[in-house]
Amino acid sequence: MARVHFISGEKGGVGKSFTARTLAQYFIDAEQPFIGFDSDQSHSTFSRFYAEFTSPVVIDDFESMDEILVAAEENGRAEIIVDLAAQTADSLEDWIDESDLFAILEAIDAKAYFWHVMDDGADSARLLDRFIKKYQDLPMQMVIVKNMGRGANFDLFDKSAIFERAQSINAIFVTLPKLQSQLAQKIDFYNFSFWAAANNAKAMSTAERQRVKVWLNNCYSKFDRFLKVEKKA
Repeated sequence: MARVHFISGEKGGVGKSFTARTLAQYFIDAEQPFIGFDSDQSHSTFSRFYAEFTSPVVIDDFESMDEILVAAEENGRAEIIVDLAAQTADSLEDWIDESDLFAILEAIDAKAYFWHVMDDGADSARLLDRFIKKYQDLPMQMVIVKNMGRGANFDLFDKSAIFERAQSINAIFVTLPKLQSQLAQKIDFYNFSFWAAANNAKAMSTAERQRVKVWLNNCYSKFDRFLKVEKKA
């Protein structure tokens, strides 16, 4: 079964592309084939770091979005990662509703994972609630990412009715650990993939490379709990 991972959150600056990059590196290190799509035409952050695996997609063009489904159907064991730009929810919902997306996914033996990447602010929680209320009865897996790089305290969310509603649909909760800020900035400055950051001895110190490796392993342990990708020896 193909799995299509829509990396969303609607709000800007919560770390959607950062999460997509981390997930991409997870699959690369596991030698698991994946295909990426980047809808952020202004920044193209995902495709900038993983250009070899990623193609652009236009969120309000149904023919362009359909390429995601073609990739899932033609590459049955590949993982599909779709990095969604901020403020694309309306266009995405039009495509989902007018295409009857979940019927198509069932027909091609694929499953949708909707990743809601959030900071610790109220807007992220409210946008999550809106999405759950609209799609809670449909066959998808919700993955809620509490990004510690964009928020330090999620206690209010964890005690909220929105959190309980997410639990009621069996959402998966992932706490993405923070990568040290200066290190993350350096990786972005050099346009390094996370693999390059962990292995480039010319640009990164031994301590920096080791911190990236530790951070990646911590992220991978979170993903392993529900993605179950076997690491190659």
